[in-house]
Amino acid sequence: MITYDDFEKVDIRVGTITRAEPFPEARKPAYKLWVDFGGELGEKRSSAQITAHYTPEGLIGRQVLAVVNFPPRQIGKVLSEVLVLGLPDAEGQVVLIGPGQEVPLGGKLF
Repeated sequence: MITYDDFEKVDIRVGTITRAEPFPEARKPAYKLWVDFGGELGEKRSSAQITAHYTPEGLIGRQVLAVVNFPPRQIGKVLSEVLVLGLPDAEGQVVLIGPGQEVPLGGKLF
């Protein structure tokens, strides 16, 4: 079990996907994403295995939640700077998590 102090260490923010491209070099089908968090965080890169439910074009402008304080991780040729969050559907395919209505960029989940 974790404490509330442990939870507070995880920095989850809202950002808007500004760019999405296929990531053919990935081991499993994935997209390269660019997510704008506004302000001091700015735009960050990520990769996500979300090809079952989304197209690159359909992702542009979508607000998503992401962990922004993990260290960057090299995934193939992409340096992933944030972890975009999602939940599995009944078949185990990722469905992105985002706010139910538009909110200011960089807003922190609490």
